[in-house]
Amino acid sequence: MYNNFKEKAIEYVKQAVQEDNAGNYVKAFPLYMNALGYFETHLKYEKNPKIKEAITLKFTEYLRRAEEIRSMLDGGSPEPTSNGDAAIATKPKTKSKDGGEGDGENPEHAKLQAGLSSAIVREKPNVKWNDVAGLDSAKQALKEAVILPVKFPQFFTGKRRPWRAFLLYGPPGTGKSYLAKAVATEADSTFFSISSSDLVSKWMGESEKLVSNLFQMARDSAPSIIFIDEIDSLCGQRGEGNESEASRRIKTELLVQMQGVGHNDHKVLVLAATNTPYALDQAIRRRFDKRIYIPLPDLKARQHMFKVHLGDTPNNLTERDFESLARRTEGFSGSDISVCVKDVLFEPVRKTQDAMFFIKTSDGMWVPCGPKQPGAVQITMEELAAKELASKILPPPISRRDFDKVLARQRPTVSTSDLGVHEKFTKEFGEEG
Repeated sequence: MYNNFKEKAIEYVKQAVQEDNAGNYVKAFPLYMNALGYFETHLKYEKNPKIKEAITLKFTEYLRRAEEIRSMLDGGSPEPTSNGDAAIATKPKTKSKDGGEGDGENPEHAKLQAGLSSAIVREKPNVKWNDVAGLDSAKQALKEAVILPVKFPQFFTGKRRPWRAFLLYGPPGTGKSYLAKAVATEADSTFFSISSSDLVSKWMGESEKLVSNLFQMARDSAPSIIFIDEIDSLCGQRGEGNESEASRRIKTELLVQMQGVGHNDHKVLVLAATNTPYALDQAIRRRFDKRIYIPLPDLKARQHMFKVHLGDTPNNLTERDFESLARRTEGFSGSDISVCVKDVLFEPVRKTQDAMFFIKTSDGMWVPCGPKQPGAVQITMEELAAKELASKILPPPISRRDFDKVLARQRPTVSTSDLGVHEKFTKEFGEEG
């Protein structure tokens, strides 16, 4: 089957070389790119090391030529072609065909940076340090890295330097991204929030340029923070069977940029999160000064989370009720508690929809009640709405019984085996959050 990929690649190369020799660069470029795509797929399946090496050499040769053509296309091609859009979609800025310099700003950088500009968090997420339950040592370390260098630069003299790279790891739903939001809110820095989709491009060679441009933008707007969520999707172990050439190139570029060779990066912090720390490439893992375990919330943290998620929604829960809820949710993640409270928030609405009796309060609102309550009127929500009283219907306050009902059907989503993996990683490479 995989021989078909090689045959298609050779077919595209022949067409590309023919157009290239004829000077039809706009047509040649997408043909080269198609050939490279088929060669890359063939390499995944090829078992013979000599054939693999020969194809890799050809791949590199055609890639280099494709990059040269992209450079030549920088001046823009006047000839219309069906492949034109694909050919010039990622063209870089060097010299035009006539050898003259193009105009001012490098259009490739402008294009790449325009694509990355959406990753800049321009509005504060409004998540304060106090909104993050527990995780005191993680918050302390992040304050040292983010707040102190900006507010008190005089602290960092001599050999004392701020932390440059943090890895937050732990089970899903423990608040790693939430902690990053708190950093974005509290830090007086430019905050870049990046996912793998922001950096992975279908164009050969463009992904690593996106990485390079990202770090350059961060340096230009320093102090800045680059947050990479689910970094394992970008930086898995090298040498894995399903690893593509593009993936290797992204990792290499990320390693170079995080090393900061030739750059003054002490005002650029890299913050990354992962649910699977063992899946990270070892070289990438070593680039993180701090590797902090974000565990499941403890008793006090869970109690705080119930209060935060409930907010100012009318309820009649006491402090003792919140303590009891925290004890009953041992093993729940922050996400589990959030889902639980969201479900509970709808319980009063469900009661209102199912109610057969309502009582009219002193301020003219209709609240569902039991049939024996003094002043109860036998009527449904739909009947009240039909009397144009929809805006006067009010759900009852949330009660402890609502939580009992929801918790009876909810289970924690993090398994004991998941916790064991993270605790083992912490003993080997990390530290407690």
